[in-house]
Amino acid sequence: MTSTCPATATVSAEVRGFIPATVSFVSVFAAGAAAIPLYDTYRTADGLTNDEFSLVAVVYFACAVFALLVLGRLSNHHGRRPVSIAALMLAIAGCLTLLFVNSFLPLLIGRALQGLAAGLASSAIGAYAVDTAPRRPRGLAATVTTAAATVGLAVGVFLSGVLVEFAPAPRELTFCVFAVVLLGCAIALAASPETVPRTPGAFSSLIPRFAIPKASRGYLPLASGVFVATWAFGGYFTSFGPSIAADNLGSHSPVVAAAVFASSMAPSFLGAFIAGRFTPAAAQRIGMTLVAVAGASLAFASTAGILGLYLSAGVVGGIGMGIATSGSMNTLLPEALPRQRAGLLAVIYAISYTGSAVPSLIAGQASRGVSLPAITVG
Repeated sequence: MTSTCPATATVSAEVRGFIPATVSFVSVFAAGAAAIPLYDTYRTADGLTNDEFSLVAVVYFACAVFALLVLGRLSNHHGRRPVSIAALMLAIAGCLTLLFVNSFLPLLIGRALQGLAAGLASSAIGAYAVDTAPRRPRGLAATVTTAAATVGLAVGVFLSGVLVEFAPAPRELTFCVFAVVLLGCAIALAASPETVPRTPGAFSSLIPRFAIPKASRGYLPLASGVFVATWAFGGYFTSFGPSIAADNLGSHSPVVAAAVFASSMAPSFLGAFIAGRFTPAAAQRIGMTLVAVAGASLAFASTAGILGLYLSAGVVGGIGMGIATSGSMNTLLPEALPRQRAGLLAVIYAISYTGSAVPSLIAGQASRGVSLPAITVG
């Protein structure tokens, strides 16, 4: 009896940390998507343009990469909980800033804060979730690190779309709701167990360094290609989804704009679970094939103005993203020791965000003289 009680207590402590970490991870990205259904409103009421929205997306990704490269290993020294809570506080600050959007600058600042929060969450909260993940079901840690961001984006954009279309004060209520949710997550994390003791070296950890465990390096090149391609697919929806819904698919509804974005994000959670049925290499091949098919279908649907096909292609692409990225995570994470996870996740997400930012920047500049369907083809 005495030999089983400590194990039970340990499992209970892990679950107490895993659930708040997972919910917090999802919530940071949900809040980061809350502004997207309002883009058409900002465009028609405040005069913002497609290239400004694209620049906002690039700044979001750039701030996330900065947080990953500079702050990505901070939780190894200050502990997972305090750094995770700091990420939630940054996300709350972003929501409060977005309450006052009536021009380009508040939107830019709010999204920049949300980008910093996303980057810090990707390393600190992501590592905390991996640290506390139960051993069963198999691959749960990879599923969370793969799907939490995309599921959060899908949940956030769809909830925001519903609030914008049907609730009072659409430009304010959405961000107030997410700020309250994030505050609740911070309180829950404060009551969760710490997994990493406080150690010296926090200042030196701020010097950017590509911390890739030796055992994982051989798998990184192929995995990087998958991360860049799939996140570029997602970045396209972040930058242009609402505008395509309004200009090419015939709907100015915030819910439809949310559905267009969510169609590519929500199914990745399903894809992450499907990936567990295959070897990591097979998951990468199958997932990327689905993403390629989805890309071709999106190009045709946006040109022809077929909303149903566009949404269906987004769903197929989202499933492919989940399968491919989860397979790639499964090649990298099992090789990393606990103290190597935050640094490895920082590198993975830095590569991923760069994969979103660079195509978004190019496409945003091209949108000044090129139609959105043509950008989709590109």
